[in-house]
Parts: sequence; C-alpha cells; structure tokens
Amino acid sequence: MPNGYMGKILRVNLTDQTFEEQEIPDAVYEKFLSGSGLGGFILYNNIPEDADPLGPDNMLGFVSGLLTGTGSLFSGRWMVCGKSPLTGGYGDANCGGNFSPAIKRSGYDGIFFNGISEKPVFLYIKNGKPELKDAAHLWGMDAIETEKNLIADLTIKRKPKVACIGPAGETLSCISGISNDLGRMAARSGLGAVMGSKKLKAVVLDGAKKIEAFDREEIRTLSRKCNKWVQFQPWFLSGKGLRILAALLRMLPVQTAMDGMLWKIMLRKWGTVALNQYSVELGDAPIKNWSGSNLDFKSDTINPDLIAKNEVSKYHCYSCPLGCGGISRGNFPGGESHKPEYESMLALSGLCLNTDMESVFHMNDRLNRAGMDTISAGGTIAFAIECYERGILTKTDTDGLELRWGNTSAMIALMEKMIIREGIGDILADGVKKAAEKIGKNSAQYAIHAGGQELPMHDGRFDPGFAMHYAVEPTPGRHTIGSQMYYEMFRLWKKDKTLPRPWLIYRKSAKYKTTDKKAMEAAACSKFMNVLNGAGGCAFGAQIGADRFPLFEWLNAATGWNKTPAEYMAIGKRLQALKQAFNLRHGIDPKSAKPALRSVGQPPLTEGANKHRTVNIDKMMTQYWQQFNWDTETGRPSEIPRELGEHSSAG
Repeated sequence: MPNGYMGKILRVNLTDQTFEEQEIPDAVYEKFLSGSGLGGFILYNNIPEDADPLGPDNMLGFVSGLLTGTGSLFSGRWMVCGKSPLTGGYGDANCGGNFSPAIKRSGYDGIFFNGISEKPVFLYIKNGKPELKDAAHLWGMDAIETEKNLIADLTIKRKPKVACIGPAGETLSCISGISNDLGRMAARSGLGAVMGSKKLKAVVLDGAKKIEAFDREEIRTLSRKCNKWVQFQPWFLSGKGLRILAALLRMLPVQTAMDGMLWKIMLRKWGTVALNQYSVELGDAPIKNWSGSNLDFKSDTINPDLIAKNEVSKYHCYSCPLGCGGISRGNFPGGESHKPEYESMLALSGLCLNTDMESVFHMNDRLNRAGMDTISAGGTIAFAIECYERGILTKTDTDGLELRWGNTSAMIALMEKMIIREGIGDILADGVKKAAEKIGKNSAQYAIHAGGQELPMHDGRFDPGFAMHYAVEPTPGRHTIGSQMYYEMFRLWKKDKTLPRPWLIYRKSAKYKTTDKKAMEAAACSKFMNVLNGAGGCAFGAQIGADRFPLFEWLNAATGWNKTPAEYMAIGKRLQALKQAFNLRHGIDPKSAKPALRSVGQPPLTEGANKHRTVNIDKMMTQYWQQFNWDTETGRPSEIPRELGEHSSAG
C-alpha cells in the first residue's frame, strides 16, 4: 500500500452506469501530488477541448488530499474540479467539513464522473463497492435536507458522509456549488451546475479503508509542535476595539508586515468574521458594488461580538485544532445553521449596503440550502441593484421589486427568484458576466468579475496582491491563493532562502509599486498553495507560517519522500503550468481574466480608505508570468510538462 495516498481513482460513467478503477503510478503522485494536483492531471488528459461544461464530455472530480488521514493537522480539505460553466476554463472549489477522509476510506484518492444519467441518481459506496441508486425522491430537495435524508436512510453502523447539490445546481445555475456537512460549501467555479447537468444529486461514502503513512511517529511529533502555536491564545481586543485599531492604522502612512499568529488569534476568537469591521475600516472590504467606501457603510452593524452572541458552538473541520467555524442559533429550519463567514457577511451586507444582520443570517442559510455561492450571489444582487439605481433595469424588468441600496426585503425576494430561476432571477442565476451580456445597455461596466467569476470580498486597491491573483490564477477571482499580506504570513523565506524577506515596516505607497520582487512573492504564493491544495491542507493553518506549519515535513513523513522545500515549490510551479495549459487548450485567453476596471481603481475612488489608489494590473500580470518563464504577452507556458501524456502542448 502506498504511503499517504491510496494509489487509485474510481471512474464513473453516468451514461452507461459503469465503474472502472484506475491505478495511478507512484510517479504521478511525485510530480502532481494528490488533491487538486491529481484532479488537474486527470482532467487535462480526459476532457476534450471542445467539451461543453454542462455536457457529457465534461468530467467532474471529487478529490482528497495527500495528507488527509495521515495524522497531520489542518489536512481535511477536499476539492471538486471540472471544466467551469462560469469561466469556461479550469475550475475547482475547496471545502472543509468531513468528506475528505471519506473519499480515501472508500479506497480512492479521487472519484471522477463523466456522461449524463437519464434520471436523477446518487453514487453510494459502501465498503469499497460502488453503485448508482435512484434519487428521484431527492430531486428538488434542498442540500441540507438531502444530506439528512441520505444519512437517515443509509446509516447502518457508521454515518455515511455526503456531498450533494441543492435546487440551484439542479437548475444549472452557473454560480451553484456543492454542500457537505449540512452547509459547508465547495462554492466557487459553478461546479454544482456540472453535477446537476449530470443528474447526479449526491455522492454518499461509507468506507473503512486504512490510510497508511510512512512515519506516523514523526507526523505526531510535527503535529504536536504545530498545535502549540495554534493553542497559544493571549488576551485580545473586543470587536469594537478592533474597529478602532483599524481606523487608527488606516491613518498611518506606514504599516507593518503581517504575522499570521495575529490572524490566528482573531480566527480562534471569532472565526473569519473577525475581519468584518477591521476590513471595512482599512479598505479591504469592497462596499456598494465596489463603488463605495468605508464612509458609506456603518460597520458597527457587523461587529463580530454581536455575531458571536448567536453562536451555539465552535465548528471544527476534520483534523482541525483551530475551530474557526461556528454553529449559530436563529430563525432557521431546525433552529441552527452554520455561521456566515466573512465573505458571505460582506457580500450580503456592505456590498449591497444592507445593515440588517438578521437578514444576512437568513440569506446565508437559504443560499447554503439552495447550494448557491454566497460570494457570487451577493455580487450579482449588488450588480442588479446598481443597474436599477442607474435606470438600466426598471420595475417592470425586476418583476416589481424596488432594488435600492439597503432594501433588505427586495434583496431576499431577488435571491429567491435567482434560486428558482423565476423572472429576473433567471437572468441573474448565472452570475454578473452572463447577466450583463443579456441585459446590455452598457451594464457590463457594473459587472464586477474576473474571467467570469465574481470577485470576493478583499479589495485589490487595499492590497494589490489580491488584484494580481484575481487576474493571473487559472481559476480567476480567487481570494484564497495569494496577496502581499499572505506572502508575509506564509513566511516561505524561512524554508526557501532564495525567496525575499519583506520589510518589517514599510510605507503604504510601496504596495502600489510594480516590482520583480513583488512578482516573485506572488509566484511563490501560487506555487505554495498548489502544494497545499495537493496535500488537502487548510490555508488558515498555513497562514501561521511555514516554520510553524510544517507542510513540507509532513509530506515527507507521510510518503517517505525526502524532498526539499524547493523541490515541493517546483511541483507547485508544474501544477500552475498544468492548469494554465488546460485553459489554453480550451480557448481561454489569459488576458481575459483581468478584473473589472473599477476594482483596480480605474478610475480611482475620490473618498474613503482607498481614495486615489490605482493598481497597474497589466504590468503586474506581465511580471507574474515572467516569474514562471511564460510568454509575457500571452501568458502561455513556454514548456508544458511532458508527464501530461498525449496532450504535450498548450495549443
């Protein structure tokens, strides 16, 4: 048995209802790892370049990480990957919860679907035996009720683990995702629509295969050392104090490099909503569809202390010692629901100037049940409001809804229309890019996206590193890969001495200078996150720093390899080329992912935290590609890894 990985995948043909186990050579894992690396490798070699994302030739993969189940901490992430109906290129989505180890305990590192079933089905794997079962009784059911029903029906000795879609995936919304553990969402890239197009309602796993590791004692030693950093929790500010601190920091002409331990303390206390007021005050949170500022939104309404009052318990994903999630009480079906994360909170509040926090909790739960991405839903609602305010959409167009900034009841009604594709909701259910194409009337300038994917709630005018990664990643518009702040927190120079060490204190104006050093740091973030996603690791764990979060050492202990950090970073570089090559084969021009001009300060804001700030995104993209030795004009990799089989070029 291989160490760290299972050595095979399951391929499911939904058209003819057949299964095929495929052994994966050890060399593939050494070159591409598992997780999204293995997923990208399989997709590149199996999806035809003219495949319709919602057609039978697209492949949808559920993959676990190389470290999952080995005893290493923060290694419970699972990923779903496929050709994205939202961007037309490589798509993946990352999720916590409890599903990742279930994939490996079923005997596989990944489960890949192609074809289309004639009727709704779900995959059930019990003790390594796969079968497709009728899901007609589940079709139309929300994601949380679907999971509860499947667990009730199929629990024998163990509760099975479930990943499923809700109504948004069934109606092929291009901003739909896949749910696990009663509302944890693999939300981005629109892959819930791919699952819906295949008439695949759910994947249900109940296995007990042993997951081997080369040196479990070394893994335990490394995990104990890491956990000491995680458990360190000194007294910290209140939510109001954090807002005041952010306001003071905003006024200073300088800033300090961010240590991830500070972020860890905030996460452990409040979860990601710790950023709510902090980010608004600093200018990190986009407001009013990216046209407003901290002056337009009262951040006291999203104080993390107020949100914590509704929290019943902390939520931990598999193998996580931090517990940044939360279960909240409220007016939900069943009385409890997952607490909104920072991204959901700001997308449904500040982005739309909505100050009603009860409505945010309601919409978060409703969107989770529907299986719709809260980031994209919030961005699309903000787009529709601005179109209405500017007279592009009329009351007749909106089915009578008065789409004004802060009109909570209209937001909720519009969300419901998007979920069921009713009236104006049918136009908006596929995100802002497609909606603007249908609406016309110059509405595209208010559609805030990168390559078709709505931007998340971190403003590149505050940290230009976010803007760069929104533009250059093969899955564009992603906030989880890199930024200037992320590079500071990752502390990769502690492991790879060739990487630059940031200044401890620097002028804020320095963030906006386009330099080769910044491009090198951004490239390092991309490489590192490719390794982390291949391992099934959590970005929040990694953000305490590579010297405290021993990713490379865990990988060696799990597999028996003896690779250096530089060798793992080279794997990350290979994975970036693989995904970029996928996009090029499928006709995606890398330049087309440049974010909406408003989001990079073209024109700049005239007031607020980000006033007069502009990001030179074109130069940043060129410098980034140069760090990978890709063509700086086209973003085309100069050399595609030969390990990709018969497809040896990006053309």
